[in-house]
Amino acid sequence: MDKATRRSIDAVLADAQARLRRLSPGEAAAALSNGWTLVDTRDGDVIAREGAIPGALRIPLSVLEWRVDPSSETHSAELTGREDRLILICRDGYSSSLAAVRLHELGFSDTTDVIGGFGGWVAAGLPVDK
Repeated sequence: MDKATRRSIDAVLADAQARLRRLSPGEAAAALSNGWTLVDTRDGDVIAREGAIPGALRIPLSVLEWRVDPSSETHSAELTGREDRLILICRDGYSSSLAAVRLHELGFSDTTDVIGGFGGWVAAGLPVDK
């Protein structure tokens, strides 16, 4: 790819977010009570430092697709039967958008993410275990 065909990460992110029906933190919390699963993609050290969202599954971005895909040898047993209703959350709401679109490409078309990420979750006063 030459410089003329390169895209900025901001353009790629905007395209990804336009493909999703992203949820506010409050909408995400409500969806959890309707059977959706929250997947926290933040690094374990960050979760330890900033706090964990009660009930969220922890799956790092580096292995997300393999843990979600039921045909993968490393599929997460915790996700069995829950793969089609996932809400991803990262620290700020950027990498989770890109990851949600990657899961769309695998056929998990209802996957979405949280606007504002964990920071938005905290700002909305939603529960966090320290």
